[in-house]
Amino acid sequence: MTDSATMPPSSSTQDLDFTTLMRVERSPKAFGSRLVSLVSLPAGSRLCAMDAATPGRKAYSSVQVSRTQHVELNSDLVYCNHSCAPSLEFDTARREVRVARARDLRAGDPLTFFYPSSEWDMAQPFECNCGAGEGVCLGWVCGAKALDEEVLERYWLNAHIVEMLEERRKGREGMNREKGEAGTENSTEGSA
Repeated sequence: MTDSATMPPSSSTQDLDFTTLMRVERSPKAFGSRLVSLVSLPAGSRLCAMDAATPGRKAYSSVQVSRTQHVELNSDLVYCNHSCAPSLEFDTARREVRVARARDLRAGDPLTFFYPSSEWDMAQPFECNCGAGEGVCLGWVCGAKALDEEVLERYWLNAHIVEMLEERRKGREGMNREKGEAGTENSTEGSA
């Protein structure tokens, strides 16, 4: 017998109302409210679309969808908190939210995503209290720009973040080449 909160892997959540998928748990504490799953889904499954999103400016409540654009979610998804061990992936190119590829989602799980997966440089950095544990939790969340690639390799990232990381890598390689060439010029001048 199937649990009423469990959806088979072939099921689509496309036509379901958010109220059947998730519940906001409000807190009087600033930034303490959270979103909780009402369904169980296997890793990688589509949870919902980001259909209500509209263009917005860079803000603590927005999600970066390209190197220069942000959107406001205009839905309960705004209560999806950050975690260094996320339960979801926000795919901004497809405008959909998926269950993280690394784990299944269970009814009652907090709905979280890794903010640097979409944010290059956050409008409002913060001290992380995700509880993912030592060696997993970043401690300070301020966007992908500030993180080492070794850290980011542990996570699914949106294409615009991957592109900006590649540009950063090429920029560093170019700077290292220039430093190497300048060092060679200086060493040949001294030997004459």
